[in-house]
Amino acid sequence: MTSDHQQSMAGGGEPPAIELKGISKSFGPVQANRNVTLRVMPGTIHGIVGENGAGKSTLMSILYGFYHADAGEILVDGTPVTIASSRAAIDLGIGMVHQHFMLVDTMSVLDNVMLGSEGGALLDKGERAARAELARLSRDYGLTVEPDALVGDLSVGQQQRVEILKALIRGCRILVLDEPTGVLTPQEADRLFEILDALRERGVTIILITHKLREILAATDSVSVMRLGEMVAHRKTPKTSAEELAELMVGRKVLLRVDKPEPKIGETILQADNVTVTDAQDVDRVKAVSFTVHAGEIVGIAGVAGNGQSELLQALAGIQRLSGGSFSINGTRTVSAATPYNPHEARGLGIAHVPEDRHHMGLVTAFPAHENHILGHQDWDQYNNGLLLDREAAIADCAAEMERYDVRPPNPHLPAASFSGGNQQKLVLARELETEPKLLLVGQPTRGVDIGAIEFIHNTLVAMRDQGAAVLLVSVELEEIMSLSDRILVMSDGRIVGEMMAADADPQRIGLMMANISEDDAPQGSPEGDKAA
Repeated sequence: MTSDHQQSMAGGGEPPAIELKGISKSFGPVQANRNVTLRVMPGTIHGIVGENGAGKSTLMSILYGFYHADAGEILVDGTPVTIASSRAAIDLGIGMVHQHFMLVDTMSVLDNVMLGSEGGALLDKGERAARAELARLSRDYGLTVEPDALVGDLSVGQQQRVEILKALIRGCRILVLDEPTGVLTPQEADRLFEILDALRERGVTIILITHKLREILAATDSVSVMRLGEMVAHRKTPKTSAEELAELMVGRKVLLRVDKPEPKIGETILQADNVTVTDAQDVDRVKAVSFTVHAGEIVGIAGVAGNGQSELLQALAGIQRLSGGSFSINGTRTVSAATPYNPHEARGLGIAHVPEDRHHMGLVTAFPAHENHILGHQDWDQYNNGLLLDREAAIADCAAEMERYDVRPPNPHLPAASFSGGNQQKLVLARELETEPKLLLVGQPTRGVDIGAIEFIHNTLVAMRDQGAAVLLVSVELEEIMSLSDRILVMSDGRIVGEMMAADADPQRIGLMMANISEDDAPQGSPEGDKAA
């Protein structure tokens, strides 16, 4: 532990709200946590950052009773405790809001808040008392939610408030939030941090797990950094920087900004006209969308997940059929409901696709890396030897691309499942970009990817643009959209509701568009401003 941390957390003699001593946890041969020590002082917001696989979630799962540590000790308010279950954690005043909410969509807010307290004090008080307590908590912390509303009818930001209320109504004094802003608009995220400030002011201790260093610097009092299962540093937030935290996370200096020259815009590669996509339940997911993408530019599509971006990308890649409208590629091939195409034909037209879900659509994780490397173009002459696959050619080609894309370990014989998320993404990128596409469709390029790999992937996409490719980028990470794109489209409820040059983009303005709220209608300076959700 650094002296910085010891000095910052030892003042006043007050015991830490949470203290973890020498926590270790293995899953078979994998050491997820190794002798981890952490102290979180009461009434503070403490951030925990680290790359994927650093051990953050495992550590918090031990604190919340999901896992049991192989070694180490947990202290709450200075007293050693055994946390054998989530119920034991709740009884100790520990609550957790997971990245994927644990709510029942068909039940009301009030029923969700009471759910799980059967037989306890909450049910004994009766629904009227529970409703009164919910109203008090909502008022005290600005967690405004209609108690009789169905959870399924609420925005994502409002559902998150329900999760926080669930924890508070059970007497939570220590609140753990895992990647809480991953699916929020900028306005919802700002409102969340106002709520966290209010909780802190009233003595609640908050542990914030996020990969967004900007949020760590803006919201926390202190931050701890994990790498490869170990705790490597503790800092007072005002005394650190995004650059230092990134270097501590990765173990080397990381360029956090995207350096790119001005684009050299070329001919129109993709022209979409009133594209409509309908799902299996006969619901329009993409609604009469029109736009263009030119050679030499990156066009980013911003939007909260579930607003039609995924279906649009799949339709352009030939995976889903259009139900209306059309799009043309290079001005030569027009695709419509009457004249569909498939992914094989799309590849023949110079289209490459990096799917949003690499596990289900980008890789066959049981296949070795070299077989994954040729998926989609296994019929190329260079990989065929008569009727048989030229496996040696596939292995040699994969090995060369692994070196070029810094895939670790650089072993083409390993199954794809053996690689980390970042290296799996590099395998997909290497396969798709090897074809030197005219149009590159990229969905969530850095989802679940380490900060070092993010830097590499961003630089690779910019290099493709500079070589003349047209790039259509879909990402829920607004910072990624704003830093990579030359032009930004905003989608909400299946429609394009805004377009701007990236140089003119403002996150608040984009956030309002993502929520389909006009700037004139946006609340000004009111605590209810989060109704834009």
